[in-house]
Amino acid sequence: MTATSGDPITHEENPRVPDGAAWTEAYFPSSDGSGVELHADVLRPADLPANAKTPVILSVGPYFAHVGQTGPEGWDRVGPSARFQDFVDGADLMARGYTFVMVDLRGFGGSTGCLDWVGPGEQADVRAAIQWSASQPWSNGKVGMYGKSYDAVTGLVGNNLKMNALKAVVAQEPVWDMYNYLFSNEVPRPNVTGTPAAYNSIAAMPPMADDSDRYKANALYEASHPECLSDNITNNNNPEADSAYWRARNLARDAAGTSTPLFVTQGFIESNTKPEDMEEYLANHRGPERGWLGQWDHVRGNDTDGDGRLQMGRAGWFDEVMRFYDRYLRGTQPSVADPAYVIEDNLGHWRAQKTWPLITTSYDARLSTGRYLDNGGASAAEAAAATAADDGRWDMERAPRLEVLSRAEKNAAKQGDASASSFWTWSERAPQTLRITGTPRITLHASTSGNVMVRLWDVAPDGTATMFDENVALVERGGRISFDLKSTDWTFKRGHQLGVQIGTIDSNRWRDVPSGHTIKVSGARLALDVQSPRSDVPTQGDRSPYLDSYLAANTTTLGNIGRGTFPLRLSRHG
Repeated sequence: MTATSGDPITHEENPRVPDGAAWTEAYFPSSDGSGVELHADVLRPADLPANAKTPVILSVGPYFAHVGQTGPEGWDRVGPSARFQDFVDGADLMARGYTFVMVDLRGFGGSTGCLDWVGPGEQADVRAAIQWSASQPWSNGKVGMYGKSYDAVTGLVGNNLKMNALKAVVAQEPVWDMYNYLFSNEVPRPNVTGTPAAYNSIAAMPPMADDSDRYKANALYEASHPECLSDNITNNNNPEADSAYWRARNLARDAAGTSTPLFVTQGFIESNTKPEDMEEYLANHRGPERGWLGQWDHVRGNDTDGDGRLQMGRAGWFDEVMRFYDRYLRGTQPSVADPAYVIEDNLGHWRAQKTWPLITTSYDARLSTGRYLDNGGASAAEAAAATAADDGRWDMERAPRLEVLSRAEKNAAKQGDASASSFWTWSERAPQTLRITGTPRITLHASTSGNVMVRLWDVAPDGTATMFDENVALVERGGRISFDLKSTDWTFKRGHQLGVQIGTIDSNRWRDVPSGHTIKVSGARLALDVQSPRSDVPTQGDRSPYLDSYLAANTTTLGNIGRGTFPLRLSRHG
């Protein structure tokens, strides 16, 4: 039985419907005049009259097809996606009197049209979904958005649209600028073709046998429009971040002047949707903010591991989310005062603060002049083998493997090993505990064309070193180049040093083409934001389980550590 026959379907009639919910389906046009028809699954409290007005929580994305999220899931009957049943059940949405709406982006599930990876078409879909949700007779006109990964990205899009009906956004582990998911400063990532192929596969999933005729016809749209899939493979292969294609998908820049209340999560050591351009997005956003930031991978706030430990390490996700929604969708002042931001650092310590980053001082560290051979490093053969074995076919939901420094990469990092492939600058020893926070930025002059990788290491007095930040760039003609590393929140213990490694890209996390040039680097500076932990306000939270996995995978022992040439302290002078 489908939910388009008129009468809502309850859990008792179909166990795919969450307990306490009544399921219906709906169709409406996108907002760009393209003729695209969007499909929605609607879950309403089963004990409410059909037109009883409630606030609406909306998710928009590619993962809501009836047959499955990223592939067929073996269901024996049609029903609404279970993607966020953990949220519907865990937050007790139906008993709280909320409506939950799931909308398929164009090209996915029961919606027509060609998929348009967070481009103008999908942004029009988000606009239409918010307008539709706010205007239904059972809506109180106030919409919140909820998602993780891709459907967190559509929440950021919703904020950027500046719509009065959108009152709150909860976005877990989003991408802040779509370019960075496929490229790093013109260097392609391994998934540059694999990610579009993965979404093509999702878009081409067949409908279920008992879906309605209308849903089936929409779900088979790509079969009669093969250009949808072929264009999706080629459209996003432009490495130029300033191209029209990528400018339309720069969510961080487009957040300027927005004010929708925003609740975000971000893992600083994520292996999938990384903290790149997060600081720019948050700086451009002017509305109320809430954030959980820490040392985890691509997980939800309520996720647990096999031992029952919370993956983010902090309890109370659904309670805090619902206090957030109640405040902005119902106007209910919460009885609990939640901190604006809670942050877990690399020592597993949690603190609360009014914003992120919170900076004690900022300064530029002057780095050494040096040279390196752009040959792909000691791990070139290993990287090539890994790339051949892994075609990079992952979407934002299916995370790649834990990012592990290979044995060859660790060897190349050791001073004296493959020294032609990189050179180092060392800070002085930290005279007290301090934290590098925010987004480090590197500026340098390269003598000729090639590739450059910059890595930051936390080096203990015994030479034990953990790589905690990195990024790469293409140097097209030589000359001055400047780029951000990932955002970070890394606490250095007293006596530790910051090691800055500059050299060739010796990692299978990018698909670079070594130039073979010897590149001299001069005039290099590293912009650092530093925070004093002395004013930290502790808050509840346990050490996230992923942190220890990351440390084990990205730690080595360095030798021949040089004399410190720049300060690592809370002010540039002492």
